[in-house]
Amino acid sequence: MPEARTPPLQAVSPEPHPTTLIGSVQRAMRLLEAVAARQHGAPAKQLAREAGLALPTAYHLLRTLVHEGYLCRDKGLFFLGEAAERLSSSGAQQKRRSTVSETLAQWRDSIGAPVYYAVYREGEIEVMCVADSPGNPAVEEWADFRETGHAHAIGQCLLSQLDEKGRRDHLDRYPVQSITPYTVRDNVSLLRRLERTGRMEPVIERQEYALGTVCAALPITVGTTAAAMAFSLPLHQADRLLPAAHQLQGEIGRLLGTLAISISI
Repeated sequence: MPEARTPPLQAVSPEPHPTTLIGSVQRAMRLLEAVAARQHGAPAKQLAREAGLALPTAYHLLRTLVHEGYLCRDKGLFFLGEAAERLSSSGAQQKRRSTVSETLAQWRDSIGAPVYYAVYREGEIEVMCVADSPGNPAVEEWADFRETGHAHAIGQCLLSQLDEKGRRDHLDRYPVQSITPYTVRDNVSLLRRLERTGRMEPVIERQEYALGTVCAALPITVGTTAAAMAFSLPLHQADRLLPAAHQLQGEIGRLLGTLAISISI
């Protein structure tokens, strides 16, 4: 009869014991929270009282927070400083990014295809977010997306939103080149295609960037910035391309106002 073996113990991360917490950090955070709750500022005595701190301790921490830029002092009142504002801005940016990622994931599941969000910023194509899954993987970026905008639906959709000068400037830097046998052949042909693209029409691309893949991109309005939502499908599902594009267009129309997609993500 084999000898019974005791299963190995798994390491468990213990909850921090109260004695391991840094009291001065806790007290400083309570002061920051008290200041944040006072839009018009507050004096040290009031902040000490609200944070439950002795006045000398509060003075010491407030001076430190002012020195580090997390607070500022004006006429005896304390306000949030630039460092705290940067933290708040970063937190809001992360929240927007999370919101966009979650929404793209919902659309991915809804249409059964990987979904991409891209913008045209400072003369470059930037894919900001991608939502895919093992069953619906994103297109492999085997040729730089920024340099091959002429060959994929995302780039064509973004370029179609630029004026003629912007398009020619982009093509001067990234001229048309053959990526697959289906890629548009030259700058003139691409410019003609872009001119014929309707303002809110889906941009369709079939095997121009990757053999065996078809894509659709939809223009969206993000302030004055050209932006696009796109998705890709395997070639054998090409008949789904237009119905899925119209479905995604409807989803975007319902949620874009509340989604508040930001070019800063």
